[in-house]
Parts: sequence; structure tokens; C-alpha cells
Amino acid sequence: MQNLTRRGALTLGAALGLAAVADPAKAWAWSSANSIAATNTVTDPWSVWDDDTDPLVASLLDAGQIPAVNTAFQSWINNGDALPSGLPANLVTYLQQFNKLPSWADTTKLANAAKFNKRVSFYLFMLYGLGSGIMSTVIPREARNVYYSAGGSDMKTRAAKTFTYGYDLSAADAFLPTGHFITTSNKTRLTHAAVRHLLPQSAKWRSVTDNAIPISNGDILITFHSLGTFVHRKLKSWGVRMSATEEAAYLHQWQVALHLLGVRDEFIPATWAAADDQSNYVLTPLLAPTPEGIDLANTLLNLVAQVDGGLTRGLQREFARYVLSDKIGDWLKLPRDYVARGLLDVGWPAYVAFQEGLSPIIPSGFNLMDQLVRGVAMLFLNNGTSASYTPITIPTGNRAGA
Repeated sequence: MQNLTRRGALTLGAALGLAAVADPAKAWAWSSANSIAATNTVTDPWSVWDDDTDPLVASLLDAGQIPAVNTAFQSWINNGDALPSGLPANLVTYLQQFNKLPSWADTTKLANAAKFNKRVSFYLFMLYGLGSGIMSTVIPREARNVYYSAGGSDMKTRAAKTFTYGYDLSAADAFLPTGHFITTSNKTRLTHAAVRHLLPQSAKWRSVTDNAIPISNGDILITFHSLGTFVHRKLKSWGVRMSATEEAAYLHQWQVALHLLGVRDEFIPATWAAADDQSNYVLTPLLAPTPEGIDLANTLLNLVAQVDGGLTRGLQREFARYVLSDKIGDWLKLPRDYVARGLLDVGWPAYVAFQEGLSPIIPSGFNLMDQLVRGVAMLFLNNGTSASYTPITIPTGNRAGA
């Protein structure tokens, strides 16, 4: 990260008047007693990055070794694959330590999570794609980090990599030797470290950001709540059947995912009640529009529209409003389609009730709802491209001109 140290980041935060960065006591009051670590301490996650990964990736970037690493990673896909040849020795040592599940991972819960993901897959497609994906564009730090990083100039590929992460997590064998999620998590963690090294070199990013170093543990927690916590809440509010075992399994899947991304266990919620409490604290108050986010949201929604030739364009935008709020829709300047909204207000609850076996009546507009779900599912399954798999690569620079 050049010469920008953790202490320097806090000092810069104070100089810029960023109270949330300069005064951790004010920035964070959530006790780790509610975390899987259960240690009853209060540590500010916005002042925690990834000490195990950041120096390594910075050295690989400075030595010009990342292109060779990306080439070697092309053949490293399955969790059970041996580490590829051609990796620098220090990266091999790192992966030997971190390319595995945490000791507390419960394989029974992970297997139950896989079954649950399969059963509710079409809800997950909708909520991850048109809910969480669009919500990310009104998380100011996340929107600006994405926009000014290398991926921001090619959002189709950037979205495809995000879909790869989500698809690999939701796959039936996500955590098994034949699955991809552990390797995908390692590549994502290394990518985050590269972005932390590169973005502070961008003058345009520095001119709009309020954090001297991007993608802290706090930022990753925010992303988790825009995904896992948000989806869990929506499924419950829609009346989707979930047993206590399934709810615990779905949370455990995300607990493991957070750990694999380098989030300290003291920040990872131990229960859904703790997750809801943390989400109310770290996510909801931070949502806001930015020019970068508006641009990204439009790009993402256009990707969805391309899948079905724009037949459900109005329904897609209204579904984003439906699950996120009209306030967020107005922030993002999403065009209104009041006919589509009327259909959603009446038809979506009926569609869910029919799918859940709570109603024997096929709802009005069923075919259009089905088409919308299939379109989002196809985007998700094809990762936004014509290929079925989009490799996650470590960047070597920022967005051109940033």
C-alpha cells in the first residue's frame, strides 16, 4: 500500500474530519459477545484490514508477479485441486495455511445449507440479483470501490465474477472437494488485498472516498448484511418455509464465508438475532446514493434486461423497488412502471404462496413472473456471460484514468 500504514490511515482519517475512522469508540459499539468468538470485546472493524494477506499481495504486485499467478490460477478451480505449479513460494506458504475450512466449521450444517439453497434457489436468484446486487450500488464505499477499481470499466465481467462467487457458495458441493467455493474465496480474498493496495493510488478515488484504505472488515460485514441478512429477512417476510435447522445452516454457510474472506471471528454474528442487530447498526444508516452507484445500477439492470431481450425490463426495475423500497429506487433514478408494480404488489405474494404450496390457485400473471425469475436465473447461472464460469483474477491496476 505504498507507505500508507494502518496508523497513517487513522491519522489521515482524523485530518479529513472522519470521526468514524478517527474515533473507533464512536464508530463501533457492537460487542463480540454476540459473535462466534464470544469474547465480549469491542473492536472497530473499520480499522481492521487483513494483516495476513495485504503485505503478501503488495509484494507480489510490486514484484510484477500477479500476471503469472493469474495464469497459474486458471487451472486451480476445485476445492480438492492441488495448488498449481508456478506460484511464488510465499504465496504457496500462505495458501497452505488458509486454503481450508476453519476448525469450527460444521460439515453437517454446510450440507444442510446446500439442500436449503437448492430448495429456495429461485428466490435466491431474485434476491441476490435484483435485491442485493442493486443494494450494493447504494452502499457508497462499495459503489465507489467497484467503480474506480479495474472491474468498474467492464461491469459485465465484474458482475460475472460476483455471480461466480454467489453461484459457488450456493452450489450443492460448495464446500466439498468437487466444489469451488474455498478456492473462489481465496482468490477473492487475494483480490481484495490487491484493491487495498491499488485504490489508494487513484486520485479520483481519493477525491470521493471517506476511507483511506478500502475493504476493511467492517466493509465486508456490510456486504454480508446486504446479502445473507437481507435475504434471510425477505424469505421470512414472504412466508417461505424455513425450519430452524435450515435457518441455522444458512447462517453457518455465511459465517464460514466471512471467515474465508479474512473477517475476524469476533465480528461474525453467532445468531440471526445478532446479525439483525449488527445489520441495523452498520448497513441501514449508511445507505445513500452516489453518481458512481447510479451508473453501476443502470449497468447491472441492463445486463438483466439483455437476457430476455428487455421483455421484463419494467418488472425488473419495479422488483428492485419492491424489495428495496421506492426511496432507494428514486435514489437510483429507476424509471417507474406502475402496471408492473401493481402486478408485483398483488401477484408476487400470490406467486410465492403458490410455490410454497400455500395456495392451489395459479396467480394472475404467473407466466410473466416465471419469465422474470428465469431471466434472472439465467444471468446468475451463466455469470452474465456466454460462458458458464468466469475466473476471478487479481487486478494489477485501477480503472483506466482513475
